[in-house]
Amino acid sequence: MRLIALLLIFSSLTVIAQDTKPVYGNNPEAGAYAKVNGINMYYEIYGKGEPLLIIHGNGGSVFSAREQIPFFQDKYKVIVVDNRGQGKTNNNIDSLTYDMMADDINSLLEQLKIDSAYVFGQSDGAIIGLILAFRFPKKVKMLAAMAPNIRPDSAVYYPESIKMGNKKAINNLKLLRLMKYHPHITKEQLGTIKAPVLVMSGDRDVIRLSHIIEIFRAIPKSQLAVLPGSTHGALRQNASVFNDVLYRFFSQPFKMPDSLDNYR
Repeated sequence: MRLIALLLIFSSLTVIAQDTKPVYGNNPEAGAYAKVNGINMYYEIYGKGEPLLIIHGNGGSVFSAREQIPFFQDKYKVIVVDNRGQGKTNNNIDSLTYDMMADDINSLLEQLKIDSAYVFGQSDGAIIGLILAFRFPKKVKMLAAMAPNIRPDSAVYYPESIKMGNKKAINNLKLLRLMKYHPHITKEQLGTIKAPVLVMSGDRDVIRLSHIIEIFRAIPKSQLAVLPGSTHGALRQNASVFNDVLYRFFSQPFKMPDSLDNYR
């Protein structure tokens, strides 16, 4: 009987622990709204320390960072946002551009009195991160950009990704137009980025590796990480490796090693 009672207590505690686990993207204790640029922008904050901003991809939300928040909240003050017209953040105008979303995030950081932050963005979030880095350079201490593209060129994507994107955004024409007609980032703009940047990709990503390398080469202080056995969703699919790569980049001094160093 004692064993059965102990098992019942353990089972009850397990259920309680599961029930108290934060629901990322719908956590009243961590979530808040900020009025920025005519919208109510939703965000959640976890942990303390130096700020780490996480920006989701097209059609995503705070929940998209569910594998990153618990890993990084013991190391940084993690700020996760719902971009304009996605998640709990509204969009009250007809258009939607990456510049507009970068403006929103800059305004949010101003309201939160954050002078600069580590920034991680995936897909559309990576595009926004690049724009933040050259338009608002003081706000970006270091940037990790997972699978961005800098132009809406069919040569940038593998063919199957276009079908995937259309299916994903079919119920939101603004997001569909965003992917179809944007962004328009030049190599000259990338060349003005002063912050260290880690350009990332999965080896089976929807963005062509040749395009990722093009971005990597255009940024003065850059490193390149191609994750093995990974797709566009590597941040969740291969989370332990992904988080370790991110943390090593943010926590160690930036270096651009010379291959000749090994022979001197």
